[in-house]
Amino acid sequence: MIQTSFRSRTLAWAVILTFAGTGLAAACSRVLWADNGQSVVVARNLDWVEDMRSNLWAFPRGIARGGLSGDDNSITWTSKYGSVAASSYDVGTADGINEKGLIANALWLAASDYGKRDQGVPGLSLSLWTQYMLDNFATVAEAVAATEKRDFQIVPTSFVVAGADMAVTIHLSLADASGDSAIIEITGGTPHVYHDRSYTVMTNDPPFAEQLKNLQRYQGFGGTERLPGTTEAADRFVRAAYYRQHLPKPSNYRETVAGVLSIARNVAQPFGSSDARHPDLSHTIWRAVADATDRIYFFESVLSPNIVWVRLDGLDFAAGAPVRKLDLVHEGGDLVGDVTGSFKPSEPLVFRKGGL
Repeated sequence: MIQTSFRSRTLAWAVILTFAGTGLAAACSRVLWADNGQSVVVARNLDWVEDMRSNLWAFPRGIARGGLSGDDNSITWTSKYGSVAASSYDVGTADGINEKGLIANALWLAASDYGKRDQGVPGLSLSLWTQYMLDNFATVAEAVAATEKRDFQIVPTSFVVAGADMAVTIHLSLADASGDSAIIEITGGTPHVYHDRSYTVMTNDPPFAEQLKNLQRYQGFGGTERLPGTTEAADRFVRAAYYRQHLPKPSNYRETVAGVLSIARNVAQPFGSSDARHPDLSHTIWRAVADATDRIYFFESVLSPNIVWVRLDGLDFAAGAPVRKLDLVHEGGDLVGDVTGSFKPSEPLVFRKGGL
């Protein structure tokens, strides 16, 4: 995994200042491919200014959790489903899939505004939002219904980047084994849910409705403009949508995973891609593919020539089973192929408390 350097620390400080001054967003991308005749697969890139020290975690059913809202009214639950998750700084879940095939991906959205805390609504720390979905829901429709009922309120939290706290602002994408899809964004304190199987692509700012409107300017989507090529989130959105639309039908499973990976790699950010005017446009540090049909999770660090994968059917998710961890920070560079048997019992991941 990427090691923090003087340059990355300097860049991280530039990101903090840029967020505060302009509201620009860090780069990530997600693409869903459900109509390939093989498997429902989702690929995503995680782009960031430094190593997030991400590890893979296997969480069993039956974990009692609290929402860590930082006040007296946190939501509580017991996990209904086991899951495999990729962590951010080992203080939150960035990405993952549960044993029913629900996939959740957290991507940056600087426009996010979680609103003033309403003490009458149970709070949920932002660090747990992705995990809450994986713990509790088997389908996109179930997760959307809970969001629209406003059973909980997201409470913002922060990451420590280059030794300084930075507020986290994300939106969430969901997919399931049926190919259903949803994008959830919270702006002005109000959840906005975009629930449709056609919503296969997501990047960062501007918010999703504006991304869809912008897409209509381009050839193949009703407009006349040619395919854009910058690292801006709106351009990556267009390219991912275009190449997703033109993926050839795969003849086997390998071609299915390779096809969705090809799009993720096309919209990835190379080393040295940072722009002095937009230092928040960061390089890709890892990518993942989640297979909702066969319940397999693929993970690739950009500093490793190897892809690893986890077969959820090979993990013990029974209530009372230990939390398990695959240490990618210290061992990831030497791992290759099926690593299902390489998870080791671990102390639970400690999620970051909400409240800024």
